[in-house]
Formats: sequence, structure tokens, C-alpha cells
Amino acid sequence: MTPAPTPGAAPATAQGADPTPVHAQAPTAAPASAPAAAPARCGHVAIVGRPNVGKSTLLNALVGQKISITSKKAQTTRHRISGVRTAGASQFIFVDTPGFQTRQLKALNRTLNRTVHGVLADVDVVLFVCEAGRFTLDDAKALALLQGEAMQATPAILVANKLDALARRQDVLPWLRQMQQRHAFAEFVPMSARRDTDVQRLLGIIEPYLPEQPWQFEADALTDRSERFLVAEIVREKLFRLTGDELPYTSTVQVEKFEEEGGEPEGAAPSGSPAPGRAAPPPRRVRIAAAIVVERDAHKGMVIGQGGERLKRIGSEARQELERLMAARVFLELWVKVRSGWADDEEHLRSYGYE
Repeated sequence: MTPAPTPGAAPATAQGADPTPVHAQAPTAAPASAPAAAPARCGHVAIVGRPNVGKSTLLNALVGQKISITSKKAQTTRHRISGVRTAGASQFIFVDTPGFQTRQLKALNRTLNRTVHGVLADVDVVLFVCEAGRFTLDDAKALALLQGEAMQATPAILVANKLDALARRQDVLPWLRQMQQRHAFAEFVPMSARRDTDVQRLLGIIEPYLPEQPWQFEADALTDRSERFLVAEIVREKLFRLTGDELPYTSTVQVEKFEEEGGEPEGAAPSGSPAPGRAAPPPRRVRIAAAIVVERDAHKGMVIGQGGERLKRIGSEARQELERLMAARVFLELWVKVRSGWADDEEHLRSYGYE
């Protein structure tokens, strides 16, 4: 589908001296007719919207690998997570944010909203994500974040996600005209985060908005988060998926042990093939112990399940995904703790890693 016309022309690519492409050596003598090298670009792109509009799915698609957990339960994303995509001379640093909270009044929700405000204070572009053809009161409250004086100079791109869910795609055109009246979006992009062609098109639309400056990460970087952090997120994802609506969203995961046995240490770059005549390093093994934290004894029973079967399944599914993600043999031990009122206690929130 051809996207709706934008209210104004897209910004032209910045002009100036042509630096040497990043991570490449300049030729000693270039022909006079050789095209100018693309300038190095790097910028932060915030992904913002109400809960459950597909922000984490979009982040994973833009990065090209899963780094942010997904589930149908609202408030799944709770931390600022940066995903890195390097393509050609441009490096995109996508920042996934929690869905803007409009109903709950717990300290956890206030913390999530502070995270959203903190992200918006220091980005170059904003992707405002909502469901194509739909705009709710919660969408309007999230959009209000972009309409303050501090955000006036930051371009915002409307991502009309879940386009494939519309019965009649042509219905999105009058809706886009309505959205143009709500905010001066720089671009309008109807799409599905599950279609690679749509994702590639969105990358091309974002690229001219990235500042011309050196990259902040290595070319093969995927995220700014550690493996230890990703362990807690993967376990929490399986917890939410396997408990469905039974378990309130006020549960979290705390990694209490992360020990390496052989192979590369956490955060190290892949070592590649061993030098000739030298034995390959032993297979990497990681031993992990993590606690699932809930607010009530009744919630503990929901997580454990009859005969401990649900907790075993959570651990099994998390372990299998972690082994693929970390390229290691993973030994995962889980248990459940009850911490009454933790989601409304600032000290507990800080101890569990909430910003």
C-alpha cells in the first residue's frame, strides 16, 4: 500500500564535506567520477505509544533480532531498552519505552512514566505507534507527551501499526487525515511490524532524520543491555505468557546468580575460530538462579501450578530460548518469592532495577 502523503516535504539530506565511511579505508586515488561517500549518521529513535500497540514487536523487527520481550499482557515492557541496527553508513539506536500509564497509580506506574519522559528528553526522532484505524483516549494521552514545548523541535513519525488487521485497508486514508489534524507529524507510515518490506521502508524513512555524526556502538552491536538483564526479561515473558490473565501484572523477576563456566565471559565479543594448532575453548556453560517475585501467596500458587508443573514449564521454555540467544548450555533454577506491596514501594523498585 502506498502511504498517505505527508503534510510537508521530507528534509533533504544534510550537505557538507564527505567523510571517509566508518570502518573503511579511503582509497589512495579515487576517480573523478566516483560518487561521494555517504556521511556517517547516528541517532536515537524513541518508540512511544500506549500499552499493547506493538512497540516491542516493532523494536525487534527494526533491530533484526529479539531483544525486547512481547506478550498480550499490558505493561510488559518496563525498562528503557536500546536496540542497535547498523545499515550502510547509518546507525539507528532504537529506544523502546514502557507504554505510557494512564490508569494505575502505583509507584511502579509512576516509575514507568518517568522512564518515558526521560527517553523523550534526549532523542533525535520519535516513532509514535498506534493501531491503524484506531485512536483511543489512552492514545491521546500518550500523544500529549509530544505536544509540549520541549518536543516542538523533535520530528515525530506516525507509525500506523497492525495494518494487516484492517478488513479494508482503504479505510486507513480518512483516519490518516484525521491524525494529521491531531499533530504535525513529519511522516505517516501505515505498516505491519511483521512484514519485512514494511520494516525496511520505515528504516529508509527514518534515515534522513539521523544526525551526521560518528557511530556510538560497534557495527555488530544489538543492544546496550547485558545478558543478565535479558535473562530476567525472558523469564518474565514466559511467566506472563503461561499465566495469561490469572496473574496480575505486578510481578517481576530478579536474577540472583549468573555464573560462567568456560567459553567467553558475559559481554565479550565472539572469539571466532581458534588459532592453528590450538584447541578450541570449552563449550560455554552458564548457571543461573532467578526469583519470580509476586505480591500475594495466592499469586505464588498460580505461578507454581499443580504439582509445580507451571513453574517447570516456565523454566523449560525460558532455558531453551536463552540457550539460543546466548549460544551456551544454560542451567536455570527458578523459585517464587512473595513480597507484599513491592510494586508500590520505591525502595523495592530500585532494588529490582527499576529506574
